[in-house]
Amino acid sequence: MDQAIVQKLLQKAGEARKNAYAVYSGYTVGAAVLAESGEIYGGCNVENASYGLTMCAERNAVFAAVAAGERKLCAVLIVGPPDGEKPYPCGACRQVLAEFAEEPGMPVLVAAPDGTCEEYRLDELLPYSFQL
Repeated sequence: MDQAIVQKLLQKAGEARKNAYAVYSGYTVGAAVLAESGEIYGGCNVENASYGLTMCAERNAVFAAVAAGERKLCAVLIVGPPDGEKPYPCGACRQVLAEFAEEPGMPVLVAAPDGTCEEYRLDELLPYSFQL
């Protein structure tokens, strides 16, 4: 993936991570999605005392893009907490990403705060996504 775009995604995800509400786990995550329009949308994880109501950063980023009128996403980058742990997307996030991915092989970048990234294809992380 183009390194200039990766840097923009990393910056947006890092900014979003600073706003994470992770008072229960302390596990702060930020995400950024690149829409087909070229716009980048960020999101952070938001925890809740009722853990089932917690929302992941990547879904918040996707929903921000959709709320702005976007329908096709070209890439996602997820950045983890300052300890350097990389946050792989959960199954629910993988399915939501599949719903709006421009193509099944959409790049999914998992990053540490220092900028080191691992790149995957969405269809390798979720090989049999649910589709209507």
